[in-house]
Amino acid sequence: MVSKILLVEDDISISDMVRNYLTKEGFEVTTAFDGEEGINIFIKNDFDLILLDLMLPKLDGMEFIKIVRENNLIPILIMSAKDTDVDKALGLGFGADDYISKPFSMIELSARIKALIRRATKYSSTLNKEKNNTIIINNLSIDLDNFSVTKDSTKLNLTSKEFSILKLFVTNPKRVFTKAQIYSIIWEDEYYGDDNVINVHIRRLREKIEDTPSKPKLIKTIWGIGYKLGEF
Repeated sequence: MVSKILLVEDDISISDMVRNYLTKEGFEVTTAFDGEEGINIFIKNDFDLILLDLMLPKLDGMEFIKIVRENNLIPILIMSAKDTDVDKALGLGFGADDYISKPFSMIELSARIKALIRRATKYSSTLNKEKNNTIIINNLSIDLDNFSVTKDSTKLNLTSKEFSILKLFVTNPKRVFTKAQIYSIIWEDEYYGDDNVINVHIRRLREKIEDTPSKPKLIKTIWGIGYKLGEF
């Protein structure tokens, strides 16, 4: 099956270069030249991946990602000349899956796209939602309706905050969350930079759900950014 890519890039020369190369690689590429056009195309069509510039007219890349992530987990690969750690963290924290800096190698771009699509396909087959709204990840079963978690058929005693954190990750499997975002969502309060409360809850949650808490596989640390669900 041909993978479909939405390319949102306002520089026509870059857009044409990327589209032509990826088409030769066997992808079906649809182009948009501003954020609003990209969103309108995305809403009306099905894609396997979004290739997104950050500096866009009408609707910038960050706002674009926020809109997409409201109800869709499609892989998003950012490509931008803004190559700073802050921009990378911000982009990934908003829900992008990967970042490539301009200028970039077309071979590297193609490889990253293929890896993201392959990972997304793997997630769709291993992250299984059942009719009773239960998510199965390896030996872990998370019942979202009844707020319960079992591991190897043994019920785990999670606090409400621990369950909420776990639910946040398993229902957003591709997204990297900063500590500020986790605190804002779970505690519904403004984050003032106190990492301790987040660190303690993540550590206790890992102790309950991980096979080896010191080498976590379910909740991964993304150094300098935050946390995300592991890859399976």
